[in-house]
Amino acid sequence: MKHTAVSLALSGLLAFTAVGCAVTRDQSTVGEYVDDATVTARVKARFADDPTVSALAISVETLRGTVQLSGFAKSSTERNRAAEIARGTQGVRTVKNDIAIRP
Repeated sequence: MKHTAVSLALSGLLAFTAVGCAVTRDQSTVGEYVDDATVTARVKARFADDPTVSALAISVETLRGTVQLSGFAKSSTERNRAAEIARGTQGVRTVKNDIAIRP
């Protein structure tokens, strides 16, 4: 009886742990998810350091090294600068710039 209870407890713990490590957004590994989160943080930090880009108005999402920018820019200069910053960030493979210009 004691052996069965321990086996059930370990099975439950294993199932819980596997669900906790599940990867979302069609990514193949936990490592890719962590890499993408790191890339997103790097791009956002570089936006915050740049005086021409509003880090609060532009969203950044990363999936397998592809960075998608969305949100609003005050000018085409800001929109282009955001894409330039993202492209120059370590770990970025490509940039999809969906930033809309709103004066």
